[in-house]
Amino acid sequence: MLVAGVDEAGKGPVLGPMIVAGVVMEEDRLPELLRLGVKDSKVLSPVRRNFLSAKIKEIAASYHILEVSAAQIDEMRKIMTMNQLMVVTHTKVLQNLQPDRAYLDAADVKEERFGENVKKRYAAPIDIIAKHKADATYPIVAAASILAKVQRDRIIREMERKMGVALGSGYPSDPKTIKFLEEWIKSHESLPDIARHSWKTSENLLEKMR
Repeated sequence: MLVAGVDEAGKGPVLGPMIVAGVVMEEDRLPELLRLGVKDSKVLSPVRRNFLSAKIKEIAASYHILEVSAAQIDEMRKIMTMNQLMVVTHTKVLQNLQPDRAYLDAADVKEERFGENVKKRYAAPIDIIAKHKADATYPIVAAASILAKVQRDRIIREMERKMGVALGSGYPSDPKTIKFLEEWIKSHESLPDIARHSWKTSENLLEKMR
């Protein structure tokens, strides 16, 4: 039986893309993830995440990484909520993996509703388990969280190299991120392409800098 885990990185940041990653493995090979030391990406160092990301890609039956840019998020938010966007993106990843069972990190206050909405959109026989903090409970979801986090970090660092500035983590709580946005708005009188224009942080900074 093919078992998948799906998780995202970058749902809340004001800068950069959101990454939704999925990993699928044969059920009898799942213990290999525990042996590798796969756990929630948030408790691992960047070096460890990079190492595990490469190992996961080696042992997985398949994996899929979906990148949703800041501009795409802004466009989608015109016609749907962030929760609905999470349903769309998680379903898209599952459609690429086609597992028999999937464990999802529930992106909704109601776990069951998130799972049901993904199942409805998937429109094919599948067993779905959606839980909060699934990345801390199911190693297959932790594996997906590692792939997503490594990919997003790589993209943010690449953006920094191209732009020649420190972007920080991209989260509104990061002083480096806010400093970058304030300086950009001061120089350009607009937001950069890599910012999510529909975010309250973006709107507030634009208003403040006018």
